[in-house]
Amino acid sequence: MMNHRLIIPFFILILFNSSPAKTFAQRKALPKVEILHTGLKTSIRGLCVVNNNVIWVSGSQGMVGKSTNAGKNWKWMTVKGFEKTEFRDIEAFDANTAIIMSVAEPAYILRTTDGGETWKVVYENKTKGMFLDAMDFRDPGNGMVIGDPVDGRFFMAKTTDGGNTWNELPVQERFVADSGEAFFAASGTNIRVLYNRSVILASGGKNSRLFYDKTILDVPMTKGKETAGTNSVAVYDNFKKNKANKIIIVGGDFTADSSINNNCFVSNNGGKTWERPKTPPGGYRSCVEFLNRETIVTCGLNGVDYSFDGGKNFFSISKESFHVCRYARIGNTVYLAGENGKIGKLMWDL
Repeated sequence: MMNHRLIIPFFILILFNSSPAKTFAQRKALPKVEILHTGLKTSIRGLCVVNNNVIWVSGSQGMVGKSTNAGKNWKWMTVKGFEKTEFRDIEAFDANTAIIMSVAEPAYILRTTDGGETWKVVYENKTKGMFLDAMDFRDPGNGMVIGDPVDGRFFMAKTTDGGNTWNELPVQERFVADSGEAFFAASGTNIRVLYNRSVILASGGKNSRLFYDKTILDVPMTKGKETAGTNSVAVYDNFKKNKANKIIIVGGDFTADSSINNNCFVSNNGGKTWERPKTPPGGYRSCVEFLNRETIVTCGLNGVDYSFDGGKNFFSISKESFHVCRYARIGNTVYLAGENGKIGKLMWDL
């Protein structure tokens, strides 16, 4: 069980149209990270950027936060009855509707429709060894949640009604896990439910693999111990084709956060072959996002890196520690979150 402390969203036609791509292409200088908030006793791993103004976060100590003015002000709430819970992932659809995922035993999924004032338990699992890791939605109705292996198979459940109900996949439809292989509950981004209905999962630990629909792909990520492996996967989802070909994975060993050994790989053919960046990110990385086909941001315990050549070279833009970075589902803003309630935003000098 990987309970260490530490693409593509569903508005794809808007997210990857020509306007955002041109915007980033016009930004010659590297961005900077502006700290918007810090000093709260919570470790944030769940982050959902609905649009340029609406941002939701979730973390330890049962904490959920929301901003509706681009991070200038935050409303913080502790979910009643879950004051000691770690909410490792959050998915939101507007300023009122959000879904949070608690990790273990028992595992819960909760949903709000009133901006976080009240939360309803929509899924509960008291199975011994249950540990949820991440969830993702293709659109406001269809989503999937994944967890560490139970009886040798990865846990998987899906929803088709916006998270109101969750149905566990039959055991025979779940992937068999190798010994010591699991998912990281690091940033909520080792699952991507794609626009074309494909699903990509990234595992880590003593083995690290990519599960692309029914295909299992070996990856060259550092592995061999429970603290190593792939933490995050992102996909440039070309909706004009049946398959998403451009994939990037990041990870490493979170106990060696400055090691650049096999911590990032890019595939341009759907995971058949992988290339290591000429200049990789500066250490272990827990999250990665495409801003367009050539522009990528990734973050981890010792900093934030940025690439504008499709992942061939990464440049350090901050030494600040973050667990998660997410690109707006509608818009062109990038937010980051991490320990002590820290929230950042990428800023360009235009």
